Amino acid sequence: MNKQSLIGFALIGVILLLFSWYNTKQFEKRRAAQLEADSLARIEAAKYEEAVAADSTAVWQLDTISGTQTQMYKTQSLNAMAYSGEESVVYLENDNIKVGFSTHGGQIDEVLIKKYFKYDSTALYLMPRGSSKFDIELDAGQYINTTDFNYVVAAQSSDNVTMRLYVDDNSYIENIYTLLPDSYDVGLEMHFVAMDSIIPRSSLNYKMSWTMDMPRLEKGYTNEKNYSSVGFRYTGADKIKQIMLRKDSGRESLAGSASWVAFKQQFFSAILYAPEGFSGGDIAVKAYPESDPAQRLFAGGAELVVDYGTRGADFSRNFEFNFTPNHYPVLKGYDRKYDKLLPLGGPLSSAICRYVIIPVFNWLSKYFTSYGLIILLLTILIKLVISPFTIKSYESTAKMKVLQPEIQKINEKYPKEADAMKKQQATMDLYKKSGVSMFGGCLPVLLQFPILYAMFRFFPSSFELRQQSFLWAQDLSTYDSILNLGFKIPMYGNHVSLFALLMGVSMFIYGKMTAGATSAQNQQMPGMQFMTVWMMPIFMVLLCNNFSAGLNYYYFLSNLITIAQNWVIRKWFVSEEKLKAQIAKKTAEAKTPKKSKFAQRLEEAYKMQQQQQKRK
Repeated sequence: MNKQSLIGFALIGVILLLFSWYNTKQFEKRRAAQLEADSLARIEAAKYEEAVAADSTAVWQLDTISGTQTQMYKTQSLNAMAYSGEESVVYLENDNIKVGFSTHGGQIDEVLIKKYFKYDSTALYLMPRGSSKFDIELDAGQYINTTDFNYVVAAQSSDNVTMRLYVDDNSYIENIYTLLPDSYDVGLEMHFVAMDSIIPRSSLNYKMSWTMDMPRLEKGYTNEKNYSSVGFRYTGADKIKQIMLRKDSGRESLAGSASWVAFKQQFFSAILYAPEGFSGGDIAVKAYPESDPAQRLFAGGAELVVDYGTRGADFSRNFEFNFTPNHYPVLKGYDRKYDKLLPLGGPLSSAICRYVIIPVFNWLSKYFTSYGLIILLLTILIKLVISPFTIKSYESTAKMKVLQPEIQKINEKYPKEADAMKKQQATMDLYKKSGVSMFGGCLPVLLQFPILYAMFRFFPSSFELRQQSFLWAQDLSTYDSILNLGFKIPMYGNHVSLFALLMGVSMFIYGKMTAGATSAQNQQMPGMQFMTVWMMPIFMVLLCNNFSAGLNYYYFLSNLITIAQNWVIRKWFVSEEKLKAQIAKKTAEAKTPKKSKFAQRLEEAYKMQQQQQKRK
């Protein structure tokens, strides 16, 4: 492997970090520019920060004109429903979820995901009681907020509950909740009965606000936080926007009609979908610290504008809540771009994940129950696919090794620093005569990088690996720990991940093999040898200690298979003796190579340098 190949190989290790860091920084710059250009957003953001400072349990404080419950409402019905009656909770459930509906505000108050559990094996409440607030603010002769009132249950069945807020004896707002069978979905029909004469004709819309404290559900706080966000989709858009990925807070004003907003945890989401869209609004999110005693992950809030549209004596607006696992086939099945919530990277890596890795992974899971075995088979398949690149890279390395004696002669012929250009010209002539490419070993490695990066994005967001055990790892979706240190080491963490250590050891072994194959070059570049053999494995162990066990297991297997591939290639596919004979024959038959434009410029620069030295 030549010098350029070694540099390229070393850079691959750091590109993985720098790529995500660069994208995050660029995203922050664009968002900062947008907020600076939007004065309204800046004012609201300031209010948001003040509200969170005053009350850490709220994502923001919504300004209401209605004031507190001490005010007098214009009708006896509203006064009665504001100050009398006790809250009750009605439950509906199917095989997937159990949902509690509170008469206080006529809202969803609790959501239990039935088939899954938290990391500590307790029940998985995506929405614990009291963690959510769903409010409607509208003009009914005076501004009212539905969370100031107690609704009455008008009807109930096994999959349906109807709650009403009476404005007067004949006019009311009716929330009809329907739990869809065999799904994670709750339909909401908001029915305005005889409200046309009460809502002023000048009022064109109402505000719908939904705030939620997302609970912590996974073992690793850092991973869970980094892959959580509040997202939304503009109506008709192919892409979505997400706030808070790998950050502590964020806020954005809608610049057009949006079809849904999602409070997304690493592996579960609570989504509000509007078939007719939201015409505007604001969205905010703020992460809770790891030390939060209530074990909350983030506070998310969405204040959305809903247009009345065509109004009559009675009219309705329809919505749908989705309390769903972030499982790619499930999200894709909605056909609403929910699958874009999965952080699969840019267009190239995302395409590789969606059209190659995920289908193959799901196909293998039909025949095998052990996800450790599935990852092994997936790794082998990937290695087989990219094996032509691997063979090409090894062949180029072998050619460079064969040429090392000739390169050493050139180095001895031009030992002085002043002869650097002449030495470079002689080296290039040697490469051209022997038919060896300077970048032959580097380019095949770089061509594999999109697949490596796609796997890096796939494993942390793979719902299939959640709470799947393998060997000593109890959960392949988070870090495996064989020892808790009892204290935290910066960058490394407070535990020891065995899969991360094994990955580092395999990198060390491969580095030693690579260094041995290019010993002549390493004598000239001892710093590069130290970086490849020692620095990169240590750095990757520190970096990957908090990564998911599945990802580290994949890296470990990938390194082992690469080591085995190199042995097989050397044994049966690439013979150094044959390469030596081929290169010697080609060099002997080669005519004096025609100088390229680059070589001509290099020679001219050398002559100018010599002339300048003579003048001195």
